[in-house]
Parts: sequence; structure tokens; C-alpha cells
Amino acid sequence: MAATAVVLAAALGGGLLLIARRFWAAAGKAKRSVAAAAAAGQMEGKTVIITGANSGLGRAAAAELLRQHARVIMACRDRGRAEEAARELRAELGLCSRGGGECRGELLVRELDLASLRSVRSFCQQVLQEEPRLDVLINNAGIFQCPYMKTEDGFEMQFGVNHLGHFLLTNLLLGLLKSSAPSRIVVVSSKLYKYGEINFDDLNSELSYNKSFAYSRSKLANILFTRELARRLESTGVTINVLHPGIVRTNLGRHIHIPLLARPLFTLVSWAFFKSPLEGAQTSIYLASSPEVEGVSGKYFGDCKEEQLLPKGTDDLVARKLWDISEVMVGLLK
Repeated sequence: MAATAVVLAAALGGGLLLIARRFWAAAGKAKRSVAAAAAAGQMEGKTVIITGANSGLGRAAAAELLRQHARVIMACRDRGRAEEAARELRAELGLCSRGGGECRGELLVRELDLASLRSVRSFCQQVLQEEPRLDVLINNAGIFQCPYMKTEDGFEMQFGVNHLGHFLLTNLLLGLLKSSAPSRIVVVSSKLYKYGEINFDDLNSELSYNKSFAYSRSKLANILFTRELARRLESTGVTINVLHPGIVRTNLGRHIHIPLLARPLFTLVSWAFFKSPLEGAQTSIYLASSPEVEGVSGKYFGDCKEEQLLPKGTDDLVARKLWDISEVMVGLLK
């Protein structure tokens, strides 16, 4: 009887939390709707590339920027899934497939596999051939705590996708971003950077591998990359900022094993406490479009506000060394 009472109390408590969470989310959505209405059209005429835009944070950011009449390019590894997401977004938002006429906002799909430097170069070549300008690049795609595996080019997967793939992508598109200035680069990192270390003796995790530490290292690399690139972009009209989205209900955790019996509890907790993709994407949208951050660069944000980094995230010597080594790893320097 006592055990049953405990279970019932826990279920009741969880249910109340869930209701409160949903009420809070609904109120937040209403506030965002007002803000979106006020901002409608402010991205008109601007082209935005979002990596990993077919689901989660990237999809949510794409939808909101389309509502602001942006021209959004979904850069995704799985073209089929991206095309399906694009069809859903066009139907949801009433978009034409290629803009024109009375259409406001335009959505395009391009194939990009960040685990392949060949794919990154091919994607950038197509963009440079087809796009006269690029106003915003959102480095959103990522892989989280996967088993040890390597990219097409032999890099540890999390470091290769989360850092090196985006490093090459950004560098190859810098010329277009500069010619389109004022333009912005937005980098999605994580609070888990605080558990990462840049071990220059084992960047490829060949001596030892811990999937959690490897993820944290890749997110610390995102922050150091942002800091160094902001220094290099001074006076160019191109800004770059990095953010953490918080804990969000996305498919990023697909490599995490949750015991079958614990899944109902995990689902309840995630609905009660985790952000929705739309909530998690708010800072990406803010940094991509808000006039409040015009000219702001090299900063770290959470919940649309600047936050302080730990010293490991502001080490300029490590940032410059990581940049130099990354250039060699992706073939920008021989």
C-alpha cells in the first residue's frame, strides 16, 4: 500500500508539473506570437543557411525566420527527410516552393553532410555559384554522444561534425558573407562545454574515447572557434556569436540508451522540464534577426541574453592554436 501511494503521489506530482509546464509554454508561445508579428518582414530579402534544419532546433528556427519572410536554405545530410520537412513547412506557412509572385519567404533544400569534407566543399561551391548574397549562416547541426566512429575523412565523429565540418563550411562561405555585410554567423554550442578540454595530443580520440567528454570538447571547440573568428572579422561587417539552447526535446539524444521501464518516466520529465524545439531555438532566431545584436560579436548567449564563459572558453592562445590545427586538418592549409 505504501509503495502504491508513493507511485500515485509521484504520478500526481508529475502530472501537475506537466500541466504547469504546458501552461507556461502556451503563455510563452503567445508572447512570441506578438513578438513575431512585430518582427514580421524584417528578414525580407535576406538569405539564411541553417545546417541540420530538417528537425529539432534547426526546423524551428527555419519556420520562425520564414515567418519573418527570410529566404531559408535547409542544409541537411538526408535529402529525403529534408524535402519532407520542407513540404510540411511550406504547407504550414503557406509558402510557394520557389518564392516569386505574392509569396513571402522562400524555402530551399540543399544536401550537406558535415561528416564529409568533400560534401562540405560541394555544398559551398553550389552556394557560391547560385547565391548572390548570404546574410546569415546558422551552424546548428550536431551529433551527440555517439559510439566511437569516424567521419569519411578519418576524424572522430563528434569533433569532425560539430567542429571541423562547420569550421570548413564557415571559412568557405566567408567571402560571400563579407560581400553581403552586414551579415551574421550564429553557432549553436552547449553548456556542456564546461566538461570539455582541448587535448592537442589526442584531438582524434585515438588514445582514449569517452562519448560524453568528446561531445563537451566539440562544444568547447565551437566557442573557441567563435572567439577567434570574431577577432579575425573585426571591421568586416560580419559578426559571429555562440549560444547554448538549454535542454531541449529533440532527436539529438538518439544515441543515449534509456531502459525500457524508465522511458515513461523520462518522457514525463522531458515534457515537464525540457524546452520545446521552438523554445530552444529562440536564441538562434534572436541572434540571426534581432536589431538588438547588430554589431555585437564574439559573445556567448543563453535565453537571448549575454552570459559569461568559464576561463577555458576565453583562452585566446588555445583558440588560436585550435584554429591553426583545424586549418591543416580540413585542408585549408597544407
